[in-house]
Parts: sequence; C-alpha cells; structure tokens
Amino acid sequence: MPNGPILIVDDEPQNLRVLEQILSGKYKLVFARNGQEALAATRKFRPALILLDIQLPDMDGYTVCRQLKADPLTESIPVIFITSLADADDEVTGFEAGAVDYIVKPVSSPTVRARVQTHLSLVRAIHLEKSHRDAIYMLGEAGHYNDNDTGVHIWRMADYAGALAHALGWGEEQCRLIELAAPMHDTGKIGIPNAILKKSGALDTADWVIMKTHPRIGYDILSKSDAPVFKMAAEIALHHHEHWDGSGYPDGLAGELIPESARIAALVDVFDALTMKRPYKEAWPNEQAIATIRAESGSHFQPAMIEAFIAVLPEILAIQAKWSECEAASRA
Repeated sequence: MPNGPILIVDDEPQNLRVLEQILSGKYKLVFARNGQEALAATRKFRPALILLDIQLPDMDGYTVCRQLKADPLTESIPVIFITSLADADDEVTGFEAGAVDYIVKPVSSPTVRARVQTHLSLVRAIHLEKSHRDAIYMLGEAGHYNDNDTGVHIWRMADYAGALAHALGWGEEQCRLIELAAPMHDTGKIGIPNAILKKSGALDTADWVIMKTHPRIGYDILSKSDAPVFKMAAEIALHHHEHWDGSGYPDGLAGELIPESARIAALVDVFDALTMKRPYKEAWPNEQAIATIRAESGSHFQPAMIEAFIAVLPEILAIQAKWSECEAASRA
C-alpha cells in the first residue's frame, strides 16, 4: 500500500484538474467523481492516500470515509478531506469520521504538497515499523524453533524487560526498543545442532563448547543491520550470558562492562525460564524463583538490578498473569 497511487475524489472536473496539476509528475494519480466510484477505486488500486471531497452527488465524503474505516482492508489508508466547508464543526466531523487532515478550498499548492508528503512519510514509517516487527517475530521464533522454549516465553520476557528498563530510568523510546530487541536474544541457537538443543539429559563438556557459540552466532546475524532495534538486539544476543562477577560467556565480561540491555535481558530471561513449565520440569513458584535470583546477587546478577526488579514485582506479576490468560485462551 505505501507504493500505491493517490486517489483524488471530487465531482467537479476543475477541482480534479487543479489537484492533478499540483501533484502530477511526482505521484501516480487515480480519480473518482462520486462516493461509489471512490469505494470501488480504493478496492481496485489500494491507494497510499485519498484526497476526498465532502460534497459528492451520491453520498457525502463523511460516509465514504466511515465506510473505508469500517473495512479492515482499507481502514489504514489515510484520508485527507479537501472541501469548501470551512466551519469548525465540519472539520470536527471530518476528523471524527476518521480523516487524518482537513484542507479548505481554494487550495494552496505548497500546502497540498506539504500535507501529502507528510502523510505519505507517516505511511512509510508505519510500514517500515511493521516490517521490523515482522522480522523480529520471525527471528525470535527461529531462535527457539528447535529447543524446549515456547513462543510465549520470548514475548513475555520482552514485556518483563520493558518494565525493568523503565524501573531503571530508561526513557520511553529505549524501553520500546528493548521490548522489541529482547525476543531476539537467542537468535544464535539457529546455528546449534538439534541433538544438543533437544538433548533430554545434561549437556556434557563437548556439548557446552558448542552451545556457548550461540551468543556470537546471534550477534553475527543481528549486527548486519544499522537499525537501532537490531543494534540493541545484537548487543543483547552477544552478552546475555555474561555474569556480573565475570564468570559468564562468551567474553567473561564483569560488572558494568556488560551492557545494561544484556543485564536486563539476562535477569528477566532467567525469571521467566524458572517460572514457566517445560517438558522436563514444572513451573517454579514465583517466590522460589525470586529466592534463587536473590541468591545469585553479586555473582550472576547485578545487586541493584535485582532490587529494581523486586520493586516492580507487582507489574511483573501482572504481565505474567496477562500472558497466562493468553496461553490458556490459545489452548481453549
């Protein structure tokens, strides 16, 4: 849809010509002269943007817009009203119908071009974010495709990561990034043989040598992108098995040399792993999981981070309950 044409809807040929002169050359344009034609053209051409007159001969533009917004196939297409109706109430009605903008005739060429460019840029940004989310979902699932974790695990721990990051003073944008990046922490398991990932017993020394390569495999995959979310995901993938006392892997980093994003992901990953049921174990009670994490204070985990996690435990447990309901609903 972001590459679709602009649909211009107006029953006056002169108005269509004016808008064509303003926008032609830079954008592909299609035209409609009434509401029914507009709805048909939208279904046929899937425009990236619609410029819609309100006073049409068969139905008004408000009705057209409402019908577009009621259809899942067209609801995301932005609509800009271009009309001679200049009263504030008309404008309010336009926005209530679902329009993203309102331009009063006679139109100004710079205004039309600027508004069109702005809203098309927003459409592209939305689709780019969706593409990122799709890639994140696929990489997160791929990292756990052949082991015993469930898909819900990575999204639940992502929510935990966002809550803990917020408690540590991260800004909203960075919290959003870690929620997207954390699910990709085990992407590198793609490169680990199934015989190790699905082994029913304990891993032997040779198995662990191979298993410990997955952080760097994940980093090598995720670091190919300069997008902030993938840069953070690569950082987390590489360092989420480092320990506060330097006893972790792959680099034996200690203390604050371990990126905070990885420290956050490591703690919430362990909490969720302990409290989730797996084929080889029952879910631990939350109290037992917290006690185990506390016992690792200063060794596996940063003491201050554990305290921040405890401080937001009510929020963590609410997230846990939400995802438990989702799991139960999916099984019903």
